[in-house]
Amino acid sequence: MRILVVGASGTIGKAVVAALQPRHEVVGVTRHSRPLSVDITQPDSIRALYAAAGPLDAVVSAAGGARFAPLPQLDDDAFAFSLGNKLMGQVNLVRLGLAHVRDGGSFVLTSGVLARAPMPGSAAISLVNAALEGFARAAAIEAPRGIRVNVVSPPWVTDTLRALGMDPSRGLPPQAVARAYVLAVEGAANGAVLEP
Repeated sequence: MRILVVGASGTIGKAVVAALQPRHEVVGVTRHSRPLSVDITQPDSIRALYAAAGPLDAVVSAAGGARFAPLPQLDDDAFAFSLGNKLMGQVNLVRLGLAHVRDGGSFVLTSGVLARAPMPGSAAISLVNAALEGFARAAAIEAPRGIRVNVVSPPWVTDTLRALGMDPSRGLPPQAVARAYVLAVEGAANGAVLEP
């Protein structure tokens, strides 16, 4: 399969690329990669990426930012950033990519544990994660030509916990998380939320 991985340089993205490369042609893209790049906050950038990438069998998104702060500190800009980046960025990867994915192909999006287990400071992230899961369930019903749409909802990743100065034993290594993305791409699930 020819698989586009958006967010290929991030903690999860790198692990997904490494897990898929032995069996597939993987095209990894980031905001600054060359020759292909994408800014998922800009629909025209997504359109340009698909026009340049050529036919695809799957698109994996391990990209998207959202603000983490106590609710009283989450202002309009923080919510707008979160909605425009992690939520609509990934929604637009599907919406604008349907015509570029072959029959029977798939999209795999990324939500996260905070959709179902929020914590103080996670209101914006919990919002977009839960919305992504709802979107994928609905999009899976309507996607044409047998195209599947799924979401991986990673737990805390050891590398992220370590970077935040938290106990990494509460998380999963990125390689273990990547297996859920491989299952979503290679398996038959549709409209599912996979929890590694």
